[in-house]
Amino acid sequence: MANWFITGISRGFGRIMAEELLARGHTVVGTTRDGRAPMLHDRLTVFRLDVRDADQADAVLAEAVATTGGIDVLVNNAGYGLVGAVEEVSAAEAEAVIGTNLIGTHNVIRAALPAMRAQGRGHIVNFSSVGGFAGSVGFGLYNAAKFAVEGLSEALALELAPFGIGVTIVEPGYFRTEFLSADSAVQAVATIDAYAQSAGVTRSNVSARNGLQAGDPAKGVRAIIAAVEAPEPPLRLPLGADCIARMESKIAQVQADIAAWRDTAIATAFDN
Repeated sequence: MANWFITGISRGFGRIMAEELLARGHTVVGTTRDGRAPMLHDRLTVFRLDVRDADQADAVLAEAVATTGGIDVLVNNAGYGLVGAVEEVSAAEAEAVIGTNLIGTHNVIRAALPAMRAQGRGHIVNFSSVGGFAGSVGFGLYNAAKFAVEGLSEALALELAPFGIGVTIVEPGYFRTEFLSADSAVQAVATIDAYAQSAGVTRSNVSARNGLQAGDPAKGVRAIIAAVEAPEPPLRLPLGADCIARMESKIAQVQADIAAWRDTAIATAFDN
């Protein structure tokens, strides 16, 4: 059995993952913003953590390691979405969504790594999204935050391989969690009429689609655990047919751009 540390277990993927792991006999250390435990279990410890607070992250991870004897799997799940056209999003709103989704993930990783390196093993799971691989109308700043998580994770995987620590990026499509609720998918305050038929439609669709998503989060959680426990865990774990379709569409577009502009791109070197 393993020791799992999961941020954001109050609801959604985090809570379902904690419940599944406890049912399998694992030990779970979870965090919530208010420190309240969403469930009671003798193998569950819950800490209050605002992932944006680096000092708090250091303290919580140190106590978690002392309590469990070491973290085997670190899951960066805490985050939220921001809906609005790029031009509609204020500087403060941009800083907040990047602060939680990217800087918060970075804070928790930095706090966990000294002990994980010392034990010479472990695995880090960073929640991204299909929106961290392919951009979409009305989610530009959320896309930016999750794209950054993916870049961080790719570099991290290379840096940590010599220490026996793996990294997996989880990229869910639309799953029936609370992600599209008003608490998790925050809407930019400003609206610009010019975007009514683009980002404005996205704003309307977010609430309309809540509760109708095709993805089953319990199945998603089981897929994540299976990937982590696999002999060779993947760097990327896309989840959902919608995610696969969007990823394949983007890959095809990138390949088309490369094919169309290959000669021009190659011809930019200095002449010998």
